[in-house]
Amino acid sequence: MSRIATVAVGCVLAAAFLAGCHKKEEPRTPAAGGGDTVKIAFMGALTGDVAMFGKPTLEGMKMAAEEINAGGGVLGRKIEIVEADNRGDKQEGAALAQKFVSRDNVVAILGDPTTGISKVVAPIAQKAQVVMLSAGATGPGVVEIGDYIFRDTLLDSVAMPALVDYLVKNLKFTRFALVTSDNNDYSFGLSQTFRDAIKGKNVRIVADEKIKDGDKDFSAQVTNIKAMKPDAIFFSGYYTEGALLMKEARKQGIKAPMVGGDGISASTFLELGGDAVEGSIAYLGFSPEQATGETATFVANYKKRTGELPEMFGAQGYDGVKILAAAMKRASSIDPKVFRTALAQTRNFPGVSGTVTIRPNREPVKSPLCVLEVKGGKYVLKTKVPVKMD
Repeated sequence: MSRIATVAVGCVLAAAFLAGCHKKEEPRTPAAGGGDTVKIAFMGALTGDVAMFGKPTLEGMKMAAEEINAGGGVLGRKIEIVEADNRGDKQEGAALAQKFVSRDNVVAILGDPTTGISKVVAPIAQKAQVVMLSAGATGPGVVEIGDYIFRDTLLDSVAMPALVDYLVKNLKFTRFALVTSDNNDYSFGLSQTFRDAIKGKNVRIVADEKIKDGDKDFSAQVTNIKAMKPDAIFFSGYYTEGALLMKEARKQGIKAPMVGGDGISASTFLELGGDAVEGSIAYLGFSPEQATGETATFVANYKKRTGELPEMFGAQGYDGVKILAAAMKRASSIDPKVFRTALAQTRNFPGVSGTVTIRPNREPVKSPLCVLEVKGGKYVLKTKVPVKMD
């Protein structure tokens, strides 16, 4: 009898072991595996050339999560920010995205601030049916990847017409040199957006030059630009090449200012360019100057927390978490299959980076547009331009 009992016990233990193994192999879903927290992943760089985009995004996200948690959290759960450093590398971004959706069990990925990495991460989030909301990518071809992909940043396609109108009507710029970094997704897309925005207006591209990220010598391009005497140089790339380009332009005697997007809104642009970038103009979806209401409170709290004034990425990281939390509350669910519908219905959300409405294509419309100018070695607010919210 004891032998039979021993065999029986062994069978029960073996069955339990096999059941346990089987359970571990079952895929986890964000709604079921989150435990007592709502996990939102940060996707961005904390080291490397684009860390100046990622670091403030993460700070803004943490601020928003702490405020929401202090108020009771989301549907009785605390928000947990899952962070990692993709170093501005597409392959690392893809690997982290896989980890976030398969092992960390996140319900949403907030980021990447750049268009290129966002395009790599979006298909992974879409396949896993996890919401991705970029708080910085402004180039085309992101939300088109799938119905779980969103943004909360002021898009170039929305901002550019308002910017061009301001440049033409207020600054009387009608002759532009266009410079594109043709190995940069953001730059390539922004240049096309600029071309589209000037159609039908009294604007000419008098020089159309190409460079590459990583180039150091721009003497040939600047020589061509100088011969055409533009009113301004529209540069669609990032801060390092922009600063070096302007140093060469000033060396050759060009007085026209540079105009660009958030790619040149960085401390490195100011530090590397020095006097050569004075007068440069960048357009953004946020400025801490002239802040009122909740935005003023955010600016004060961010400065107290970090010792610095917030820039666009910090504000949009903050808004991104708040927008996601609001959608979960409206949907009464932390399951992305459920709350993504509420997220798509976001209307006139009072963000610190502007009023946000998500259109049917999951793209945001935001107002106002902030036009910044380099004065005395720093960016200062030149004007705010209203953006059509239809």
